[in-house]
Amino acid sequence: MLEQGLSARSIATVTADNTAASMGSGDLPVFATPAMVALMENAAMQAVAGELPEGATTVGAEMNVTHIKPSGLGAAVTATAVLTAVEGRKLTFNVGARDAEGMIGEGVHVRYVVDRARFMEKAG
Repeated sequence: MLEQGLSARSIATVTADNTAASMGSGDLPVFATPAMVALMENAAMQAVAGELPEGATTVGAEMNVTHIKPSGLGAAVTATAVLTAVEGRKLTFNVGARDAEGMIGEGVHVRYVVDRARFMEKAG
């Protein structure tokens, strides 16, 4: 059952592959904002995955985050997501990311519950 409070976390290590320089979102060897966002989305997806009906999944629709501190190569980054609202198929999460030094980013993420097969039909 989808209810407020469901949560999960996802962990990544900063490597050359997920830096701003590698992903094209900047030119420094630090954890890329797109990588942080993807980690947050993964945590949100995992938070509700076990409560969805068979054949359903969630898709990201909106992300409003701040990336407030850099994380260098080798840093472990943990993203968390907590389901704060359920409005029909619309799910709203508070998301955050931390490294050993503390908070590196936070915000709000919206996902929608969709039928996998119908969604993929629309994707062509």
